[in-house]
Amino acid sequence: MSKKILFSFLAVLMLLSLVLSACGGGAASGGDEQKLVGISMPTKTSTRWISDGESMVKSFEELGYATDLQFADNDIPNQIAQIETMVNKGADVLVIAAIDGSTLSEVLAKAKEAGVLVIAYDRLISETENVDYYATFDNFGVGVIQGTQLLNGLGLTPGEAAPAGVGPFNVELFGGSPDDTNAFYFYDGAMSVIQPFIDSGTIVIPSGQMGMDVVGTLRWDGAVAQSRMENLLSANYTDKRVDGVLSPYDGLSRGIIAALRGVGYGTADQPWPVITGQDAEVASVKAMIAGEQAYTVFKDTRELAAQTAKMVDQALKGETVDVNDTKTYDNGVKVVSSYLLTPYSVDITNYEKLLIDSGYIKAEDLK
Repeated sequence: MSKKILFSFLAVLMLLSLVLSACGGGAASGGDEQKLVGISMPTKTSTRWISDGESMVKSFEELGYATDLQFADNDIPNQIAQIETMVNKGADVLVIAAIDGSTLSEVLAKAKEAGVLVIAYDRLISETENVDYYATFDNFGVGVIQGTQLLNGLGLTPGEAAPAGVGPFNVELFGGSPDDTNAFYFYDGAMSVIQPFIDSGTIVIPSGQMGMDVVGTLRWDGAVAQSRMENLLSANYTDKRVDGVLSPYDGLSRGIIAALRGVGYGTADQPWPVITGQDAEVASVKAMIAGEQAYTVFKDTRELAAQTAKMVDQALKGETVDVNDTKTYDNGVKVVSSYLLTPYSVDITNYEKLLIDSGYIKAEDLK
């Protein structure tokens, strides 16, 4: 073989190698173009959502994806506009924690036309077939934890009769935002263990306010919870004390605490009632250390972000997507295949192990 022919043959091999290399790449690269994940979070007013967003960016970028993280300031039209912009920018995936899961049908129809994969994150997206998967925690289980916490704080045990001479206890109930499907799971889970004690008279609801249509707190707003608690106190507790408050979220718990502090709770003569919460926010962990809030629920959003990224990666690669619930989450149009993570009960005895030792919260942030 002549040198000229040999050089020509080697040149062809090198060119072929370059072409094959350019055509290669995994789901994240999409060939020679990096795939884009649009991440829509509801608000920055809760530190929990900031943590979720940051964890997701980290998880997706570690897998080779580009990300576009947006916060909607609890404004539904703003969230819809942000999602539409993501679709127009060519997002391959949308991960959405909806403000109101029933308001996204039209924009998600456009996303589906563009071939976008849609993941409902933590909150179920309802009234549309255009949601592919749901990544969340065991939300009914969260409620069971909160109801059990309230009972334990009062010296009661789920499924067992109250000890002789214990009770009755005065309790008030708070629910989450009625436009968030999770709020109903939290409330129903809690009531599944609390209701028997109401039926037996061991727990009394002096205000008579029960049911999500009455106790719901729009947009999970702590100021709304504080105002409602103030009204409950003035109308029902002039001659009795509050023994417990079921609160589904730390931000509401802090508003409730402010209302109780305003009428003298938190003293030797008027000790704090048992108050629950959720999300292990730093301000509420501090309140727990101070003896104001008895409990919270820890949902490790780092795990949720990693699981969401894993599901997206599997779907884009054409692999079997990791789900563990295909029956529970009916969004009004279809049952959405879901992955449920485990929530954990937190109190003064275990917060260091669960929150600090795991690196979720820095010890110095609690000082």
